[in-house]
Amino acid sequence: MKAVAYSIKSFEKELLIKANKKKHDITLISNRLTADTVSYAEGKDAVLVFTNDDLSSSVLQQLKKSGVKYISTRSTGTDHIDLTEAAKLGIKVANIPSYSPESIAEHAIALMLALCRNILPAHHQMMEYNFTLDNLVGTTIRNKTIGIVGFGQTGQALVRILQGFGARVLVSDIANIKKQCLAAGAEQAEYEDLIRQSDIISFHVPLTEKTRHMVNTGSIEKMKNDVMLINVSRGAIFNSEEVFQALQKGKISKIGMDVYEFEHGVFFFEHYKTPIHDQLLKAFIQNSRVLMTPHEAFLTTEALEQIAEKTIMNLDLWDTGKCVGPACCCAKDCVTSKKIGHGILEI
Repeated sequence: MKAVAYSIKSFEKELLIKANKKKHDITLISNRLTADTVSYAEGKDAVLVFTNDDLSSSVLQQLKKSGVKYISTRSTGTDHIDLTEAAKLGIKVANIPSYSPESIAEHAIALMLALCRNILPAHHQMMEYNFTLDNLVGTTIRNKTIGIVGFGQTGQALVRILQGFGARVLVSDIANIKKQCLAAGAEQAEYEDLIRQSDIISFHVPLTEKTRHMVNTGSIEKMKNDVMLINVSRGAIFNSEEVFQALQKGKISKIGMDVYEFEHGVFFFEHYKTPIHDQLLKAFIQNSRVLMTPHEAFLTTEALEQIAEKTIMNLDLWDTGKCVGPACCCAKDCVTSKKIGHGILEI
């Protein structure tokens, strides 16, 4: 099968080559897929894409004219792809339904711990040879109530990790997961009950119409004063403006964010010499009570290896005329979804 892989980063190039084992003719390019770069797909059977690529209806139509029959995204999330248009055009779509959930869960824990113990301000003080402690009083996770929204694989991994901290863990999910929660040492709760009771809330849901802006002024008002929020799923889970307003007012104490609502076209690129015009993003970055990372929760060797292997597996199955099974994201639902509840965390 002939394919072109867009948005290839240096850290994944060799992994894809190794996983491919020279089975498919894959062209690896660093360019994003846009209307201006779609010509690289001419004569290809498939395109391999990432979350920052443009797969809007107009680009999909150009891909169809170029002969593309398959799209495999190197992510779990598919909100960057117009799945309805892809179905109309007869283009099959696949994702990476699961990969190293511990990578995402451990990043959520890293954000929690860094915020709880004021690691970043302590580091900045040390760089200025300031060894005072007055501004560095933190808090423990032990005996706190931690709310986890979404009980997919990353949510489950986070539950397992938190057991070692002695925290009470509440989980919200659209599925009935009481038995699984009890077995993991957690409790299932309705979303509104969870946000009312939790000291720290971590989000592990895909971006859908139901989850978009699920954190807004209305939901924030129901949360505890001084609540901490962690988002390692999708930026638009937060209504960013309303979240920032609540942070300024002190309702939200601290925020750990690996994603941002308007990150498309900004994240994954260097902007040292090019100004960022998004004032809200600047405000988040510059706020001392916010710890932001550039959508890197997935970025471990273990996760990257699995992503590369499963990307090639999708091509293998398509090349032999088979459906990709659980990786199928076709809007026509050509396979039965095996995902539980909110599903697996998106990168």
